[in-house]
Amino acid sequence: MERISFYDQIAKNKRKSVFLMFIVFLVLILLGYAISYAFDPGYFFVIMIFSVIFSISYLLISYYNSDKIALASVNAQPANQAQYRQYYNAVEGLTLASGLPMPKLYIMQNDQINAFASGRDPQHAVICVTNGALEKLNKQELEGVLSHELSHIANYDIRFITLVAVMVGMVAIISEMFLRSLWFRGNNRDEGKGNALFLLIGIVLAILAPIVVQLVQLSISRKREFTADATAVKFTRSPTGLVGALKKIKNDKPMKVNKAVSSLFMSDPARRKFETMLSTHPDINTRIQILEKM
Repeated sequence: MERISFYDQIAKNKRKSVFLMFIVFLVLILLGYAISYAFDPGYFFVIMIFSVIFSISYLLISYYNSDKIALASVNAQPANQAQYRQYYNAVEGLTLASGLPMPKLYIMQNDQINAFASGRDPQHAVICVTNGALEKLNKQELEGVLSHELSHIANYDIRFITLVAVMVGMVAIISEMFLRSLWFRGNNRDEGKGNALFLLIGIVLAILAPIVVQLVQLSISRKREFTADATAVKFTRSPTGLVGALKKIKNDKPMKVNKAVSSLFMSDPARRKFETMLSTHPDINTRIQILEKM
């Protein structure tokens, strides 16, 4: 069996994430280019300024409160150190090995195995695990899960995903404003052929662009999970614990959580059997196969 270097896996998935983010940026530029030629160029810049302000304002609130929003949505509670000593000891050991600061630890009351990390940077990070994870996983498997979550923190995934979300939000707002503006233009017959062509292109892009960038955003989310798996192996120097945890998760029951935070979890809470373009997580069998080659 051909072995996979976790360093190569990390680098490859990071390159793919950056490339996918560039696609979102390219769609944004193409949409703006078409609109600026269909209408007065100044029209596009007015929309751009408004969408930038709105998107960034909205997402900055989410960005600086991402941990609070995620924890509140699942009714997580701070983990008592005396009661959850193994949990604390495992995270402390991994932070020493990885050089990361100690995150705040939380518990979510759910019998299924899962976990998530949140926070804008390592100094403001939280990790939350289900009580099912603490009860069903052995020491090595729990360390595998926790190292995966610490990897998200170390890779600044919340910051990266927020940046992508800003651009996705801008595309959605620009598309919506452009399409709505057509109602106010009425039946203007004075459009030149060139403008009419760009107007048609602009309409097509305005309809398709939000769908395309949403699919790209989901693809980025899946790539970040692969990166976190590989980084977890880097931290623990062994894929065994994470593989064991994923196998138990695969056979576990689905979880019911708010869709707005489902992408944060280590594995798809809905336990979908097949990966699609609309999946926030990669196929769990594929993750296991890649990890077993490391």
